[in-house]
Amino acid sequence: MKSIKTILITIVSIVALSSCSDNKIASERGKVKFETISLSSKLAGRISKIYVSEGQEVKKGDTLAYIDIPEVAARMMQAEGAITAAQGQLNMAFNGATMEQLSQIEQQLNSGKAQLKFAQESYNRLKNMYKDSLVSQQQFDEVKMKLSMAKAQVDALKAKRTEVRKGARAEQIEQAKGQLDRALGAKEEVVSAADEKFIIAPINMSIETISLKEGELLTPGYTLFNGYKTNSVYFRFTIPESKIYEYKKGQKLSVENPYTKEIIKAKIFAINQLAQYADITSTAPLYELDESIYEIKISPTENVDAKTFYLNATVLLKK
Repeated sequence: MKSIKTILITIVSIVALSSCSDNKIASERGKVKFETISLSSKLAGRISKIYVSEGQEVKKGDTLAYIDIPEVAARMMQAEGAITAAQGQLNMAFNGATMEQLSQIEQQLNSGKAQLKFAQESYNRLKNMYKDSLVSQQQFDEVKMKLSMAKAQVDALKAKRTEVRKGARAEQIEQAKGQLDRALGAKEEVVSAADEKFIIAPINMSIETISLKEGELLTPGYTLFNGYKTNSVYFRFTIPESKIYEYKKGQKLSVENPYTKEIIKAKIFAINQLAQYADITSTAPLYELDESIYEIKISPTENVDAKTFYLNATVLLKK
């Protein structure tokens, strides 16, 4: 009786092991993947309006959300004021002195010329009188000195008038130009910040998750939209080193959807070693613990627009 019972247990065990062996999941199973897109804002603001919903497909250039950023208007006013001030400094440098300043210099020059004329006439008179010994040497020297001083004054005023008419020095003009360029650059920064009020789709994509709601505060760098690039499907497999030499970059393969039995032509576009166990996503990692594990990425070589794929769905690798 015991022997019969032992034989029955053995048969059941063999059947169970055989069943497990038949249902053993092959290591050449992978997952459906898409290129992910994450969208955020460079500046902090409050979400005023969201124009899309989760699951919606959008095209490149579509507006996804509007962010209210109050500081943009204040910074724009500051930038415009800085440009006005810098432009005034540059105009002043180019135009030189005002008409009033030029008029004052002309008056001083006319006065100097009159003094020079009088000094010249006095010099001529005393020169003849000095020849006739009617004036002393000291008197003649005094008139001569006054003439020289009058000439020097007129020459100085003429030089000043020329400098004023030419305007500011080159260094002053360059300085004014630099201030204007700096002010214009500040305005460009504000314009760029103003563009950040609108979150725009950079490519054709599907919106998968929206992390905040209207009225909530969006901080710089915080992801508001997560999505997938349209037509960016690929398949990811993890292969142990004992089998990796069976695959090469550019190798053509086939991928099967085990549920719909659809066969998709594809090829390997990347082979990378996985450094950490946590990166391994195979549904059945059948390998020795001391083996290195590699990631194989495969992209379709045929048009798959009409086919349906779901993220992380299982696919089979066919050679």
